[in-house]
Parts: sequence; C-alpha cells; structure tokens
Amino acid sequence: MGVGIPTIALAVITTLASLGNQADTGKIFRHAITYTLLTTIAAAAVGLVLYNIVSPGNLPTALVQSGMADVPQKLGETSYYDHILGVIPNNIIKPFAEGNVLSILILAAAAGIALTKMPSSDKKEVVMKGLFGLQDLLFMLIHGLIWALPLGIVAFAAQLSAQFSAGIVMASLGKYVAVILGGNVIQFFIILPLFLLARGLNPVRTLGKMMPAVLMALFTKSSAATLPVTMQTAEDRLGVSNQVSRFVLPICTTINMNGCAAFILVTSLFLMQNGGMPLPWTTMILWLFISVISAVGNAGVPMGCYFLTLSLMSGINAPIGIMGIILPIYTIIDMVETAENVWSDSCVCAMVDKDLKDQ
Repeated sequence: MGVGIPTIALAVITTLASLGNQADTGKIFRHAITYTLLTTIAAAAVGLVLYNIVSPGNLPTALVQSGMADVPQKLGETSYYDHILGVIPNNIIKPFAEGNVLSILILAAAAGIALTKMPSSDKKEVVMKGLFGLQDLLFMLIHGLIWALPLGIVAFAAQLSAQFSAGIVMASLGKYVAVILGGNVIQFFIILPLFLLARGLNPVRTLGKMMPAVLMALFTKSSAATLPVTMQTAEDRLGVSNQVSRFVLPICTTINMNGCAAFILVTSLFLMQNGGMPLPWTTMILWLFISVISAVGNAGVPMGCYFLTLSLMSGINAPIGIMGIILPIYTIIDMVETAENVWSDSCVCAMVDKDLKDQ
C-alpha cells in the first residue's frame, strides 16, 4: 500500500488537471461507472443463482455459538453509517496516514479540479511539473515491483499451502465455500470475458497482458496496493492510453468490487438463513442491490469485504458467530476475490479505452 496510496492521489490529480474541462473527461467517467455497475451487478447475480442451486444447509447451533469467540468484536460495533461518515475527510493528513482510499480519492479529485480552474501561470506550471515528476519516480519504483513479482508468487504458494494444511475447508462449510469460489471462477473466466467480447476485445489477449497485475493482486489481497502495477501493466503491456488508465483505474480500485459484492450477498444470505429469517425472492433481490451498493463503498484493502459484511449483519442481528467460523478460510477467499476485482478493473479500463478510440 506504500506505493499505492500516492499513486492513486497523483494519478487522479494529474489526469483531472490535464484533461480539464475536455469532453473526454465526462465520457471516460460515465463509461467507467456504467461498466463498473454492470459487472458488479452481474457478479452478485451469479452468486445469487449459485446460492439457490447449491443451497447450503444450516450449521449446527453449537458451532455457530463457538464461532462468536473468533469474531472481531470491535469491528462488529461499527455500523455502515459510521463507515460512510468515515469516508468524508476532516483534514488532509489523516486519510493518507490511515490509507483511506475513498477519502484520498475525494481529496485528489478536489485538488485536480482546483488545478483545472486555476489560471495559467508560472506557479501552476511548477506545480504540474512537480506532480508529473513525482509520478514518473513512482513508476520507476513500480518497475522494481514487477521485477520482484516471481518472489511474491513463491511466498503466496507457501501461504496457500499452509492454509490448506491447516484444513481451511470444513465439511460443514463446503457448499458455502463452493458457492463463493464457484461464483468468482464463473465471473472471472466467463462473465468478464463476455463483456470484453461484446466490445470487440480479445479476452485471452487481455488477460495475458494483465497477468502481472492479477498475480500481484492474488498474493497482496489488496487492489489498492496492486494499483501501481495495474496502471503500469495496462499502459506498457495492454497499450491503454495513460489518460484512461490513470483516471479509470484509481476509480475502479475504489468502487469496482465484483468479488466483494458476491461475497457480501452470499454470506449475508447464509447468515440470515441460519438465523431463521425468511428469504423470499424479493428479499434476495433487495440484498443483491444492497450488496452492490455496499461493495461500491468498500475500501480496496485486505479483508475489507469481511469487515463490511460483519457490520451489515450486526445491524440486523444475524448470527455473526458464523463470521468467526468463516474467518480462518477467508484468506483464500480474499486472494481469489482481489484477483477477480483487479481483472474486472482491467476489463473496465480496456473497454473504456476501446470506446474512446472508436469515437
């Protein structure tokens, strides 16, 4: 995250300041939001369909109660309302110190728009040159991250092996895990490629070019920390315009959470079912949209989806002891979800770039 946070800020500031009031700015933003919402809704819908097909059963009451001991209690007290309020920064330094991606995005957008409105002068030129210089420096550091990628893959393999040797998939959670991971696999290899094909893009080529970013996301479990590599890979390997990549990808890192939306929906339904709450189709559809909206506001950090789901379920008095049971296996789920999120970010970026080039 050390490189990711300044990359987000600098990318948004310099892109907004460079594009200014050009018509392309609005087009890029509208297309990015549209594709983000479509892919996120699709991911949640896949999870909903799989949940009804697989139909995970209820867990033993004693097991749910024992799981309460592993639930992070201090996070369970945080409401989603508090989460939304926490996005609004009350000073400039705090969001950077805490790594609050949404707050940083707001501050960076404000700074970029302010630079756009400033009249041309030597002082403005000095500020712009300084920002672009810092951005170039960060991209040099990112080259080093990509070079070190194989070492990270080895570390990830060791962590994955340790998780499996500890017995991460319990028999009682098998169907639930199958729905979560199966939904991610379908979204990754079928739904997102169909989006690309619909826009005339080759999904195999796109995935091949973006593989360094997807692999980085897999073992960092943070789309924000992966952002520098995602931007560099999209520009150097995929050939996306830097105006598009440096505007779309920071936004997508913050709001395009395919894996998170599916996790929130499936886990919420699983907890409500175990709590004896009725789940007619109207309720399921309602929670589909709740999960999409919640995922859009989620931070791109490790375990962000877990904490957000815990907050939502605490608010409706669902049996959150199940979250304690899920916690030991969430490492693997988080890895897969983050890889899917970054792959989705890449797809949105590629589609927006294609739209602009076709116009």
